[in-house]
Amino acid sequence: MSINPIDLSIKPDVKAFFDLNTNTISYVVSDPTTKACSVVDSVLDINYASGQITYNHANEIIEYISSNHLTLEWIIETHVHADHLSAAPYLQDKLGGKIGISKKILEVQETWGIIFNEGTDFQRDGSQFDVLFEDGDVYKIGSLEAFVIATPGHTPACMVHIIGNSAFIGDTLFMPDGGSARVDFPGGNAEDLFVSIQKILSLPDALRLFMCHDYGPNGRDIRWETTVGDEKAHNIHVGYGTSKEKFIKLRTERDASLAMPKLIIPALQVNMRAGEIPTDEAGRPALKVPINKL
Repeated sequence: MSINPIDLSIKPDVKAFFDLNTNTISYVVSDPTTKACSVVDSVLDINYASGQITYNHANEIIEYISSNHLTLEWIIETHVHADHLSAAPYLQDKLGGKIGISKKILEVQETWGIIFNEGTDFQRDGSQFDVLFEDGDVYKIGSLEAFVIATPGHTPACMVHIIGNSAFIGDTLFMPDGGSARVDFPGGNAEDLFVSIQKILSLPDALRLFMCHDYGPNGRDIRWETTVGDEKAHNIHVGYGTSKEKFIKLRTERDASLAMPKLIIPALQVNMRAGEIPTDEAGRPALKVPINKL
């Protein structure tokens, strides 16, 4: 894979939206010249106990886009999230835009389609999304050029989206004191994640990196922006030139101690459908709970 030239002089406007319930950070990335924008990793609110869906987080994003007279061109998923539900269809219905994700979504749909015992009505061809990106693809947000790098490991469909001096890296890395993403979900792989992280660390040191999650390790305030240079120097899992063997051992042992995300059951069923909620035999919104499958 050849990395597209990165122009650090190009500075998109980046507005972050933190969701306290899922520790997710969503972003509106906009072109200062044309006012075109993209939303990265949106969140749909769910009360899992009651099955109630609300739109507070998405509405905050919509209000920001509308009040700043932006035009939504893209709704980007950096991967199929296991810890929150995507608000992509809701945003698209209100503001338009194309929903994009890695073409490796087909692998995710096949794997989780079996786990959730989805029937033939569930298409496993990625057709729920408007655009399926492949490694190295380029797209435009107004006059801004964006390009994608495949970064599998956490999931097969993880991708980094680079726009000027800014990169949106999903769950591949966390802030330096947070380390890296888990790899123990079906389709995850520690060696693949290490290779993907090296791709990110090979980018210019000054490139801004924007996280999808932050949990405030050791009680610090929530943060979501760092740089390639900071990650190389200080990341507790891969900084200081950590070897592949040491990383795999650390990551595997750590994952064995982690609980499943509380929203993994609804999140994967919804997100592998580009944010659409599945229905039961009567056509009513409904979710399945597979027993002893995870």
